[in-house]
Amino acid sequence: MRYVLCFFVIVFFVFGSGLAEAADPEGSATFAANPQVSVDFLLLFISAGLVFFMQAGFAMVEGGFCRAKNVTNLMAKNLMDFSIGALSFWAVGYALMYGVSWYGVFGVTKWFLGGEANDVTEFMAFIFQMVFAATAATIVSGAVAERMKFKVYLMYSFLVTAFLYPLYGHWVWGGGWLEKLPFGVGHVDFAGSGVVHAMGGFVGLAGTMVLGPRFGKYGADGKPRHIPGHNVTLASLGVFILWFGWFGFNGGSVLESEVLRLSVVLVNTNLAAAAGAATCLWVGYFYWKRYSLDMSLNGALGGLVGITAPAAYVGSGASVLIGVVAGLVVFYGIRFLDYRGVDDPVGAVSVHGFSGVWGLLSVGIFADGIFPLDGPVTGLLYGGGFGQLISQFIGAGTVFVIAFGGGMVMFTILNKLFTIRVSPEHELKGLDVAEHGVEPPDFLVVDNV
Repeated sequence: MRYVLCFFVIVFFVFGSGLAEAADPEGSATFAANPQVSVDFLLLFISAGLVFFMQAGFAMVEGGFCRAKNVTNLMAKNLMDFSIGALSFWAVGYALMYGVSWYGVFGVTKWFLGGEANDVTEFMAFIFQMVFAATAATIVSGAVAERMKFKVYLMYSFLVTAFLYPLYGHWVWGGGWLEKLPFGVGHVDFAGSGVVHAMGGFVGLAGTMVLGPRFGKYGADGKPRHIPGHNVTLASLGVFILWFGWFGFNGGSVLESEVLRLSVVLVNTNLAAAAGAATCLWVGYFYWKRYSLDMSLNGALGGLVGITAPAAYVGSGASVLIGVVAGLVVFYGIRFLDYRGVDDPVGAVSVHGFSGVWGLLSVGIFADGIFPLDGPVTGLLYGGGFGQLISQFIGAGTVFVIAFGGGMVMFTILNKLFTIRVSPEHELKGLDVAEHGVEPPDFLVVDNV
């Protein structure tokens, strides 16, 4: 920890010396130039609050899908994801992502929100982007649940929000090289199917592979066993919270209140989630002759992830189809990983990683050319040719390389330095006792009471 603090101090004094050179820290000049800006601020304030509330959704989903002996550990990880993520993104990540671009690779200004970043508009942008960064970090918590050391997880949380997430985010949203691809209008990701969700999903894949599966996940014959979560009520509540928060996640990404395409974004978001949930329900029934709630919950999340990149660029019919495909991606993705020895307790890799890639590609297929972004975003089915689809493929491949590759390097180094997995005794007893000193409650059944 002392090395982290020393790093922050060095960056502060080297790059933060311009704190007094404020652009408009009070806001009067900004308001005088554009009175409409107060409504824009309100939109971002409400949306940032909704996205922040999604942290509660992730906590409930992970807690419900995992065993009771690890719930305290999961809640602590979700809390620290946001806390450490907020501090590291403020100090380093926001500058790397949105500072003045160095050859389209990373930003080099706005450290600690100092200098020209000490501005009310910049602060509003920061709080909205910071909750996105924390979301990317917390996705990994579910994928590595029930077997990672807490102190190592804290290190991961810092590294991903300070460096890995902002680097790719700069390439897509901060003026980086993916934005400037010569195919179509460049790589497009409206609200973060790739920047947020595929990033978290593929870092989570790296984490699960370095950790290995939980004890008892695979039998002597190598076949996967189902390890049920302890509380389907919590998991269901979490999905409803996430669904609700996604209206801010996607809706707020229009950024300006006068962009009335917001209504289309909200409808598309809802339809894709509904289609994903329904698809997983019926496909599960086809396989198992039973209605699987846990798979349907993940199907809804997959639909939400899939529509996040194309939400502003497609019509309602396309959003339903995107949700259907996302549901199939989630269902078969979870089964594929299970039978390849990848133990993902909550399905995070399939929901966020695989569906995130589908969301990126769907822009290049279904974008209808109505909503402009440096020119209309037009997909293959609407006469745009292959240009936009090529840009989307490049972006999807890039996020896999940096998220999975960067995650493998990060977790491998951490494993060499600290050993990232808890001992077998601690894993079997539960991380709540081993890592947090919290004994699980006794559940007593008493007759006639």
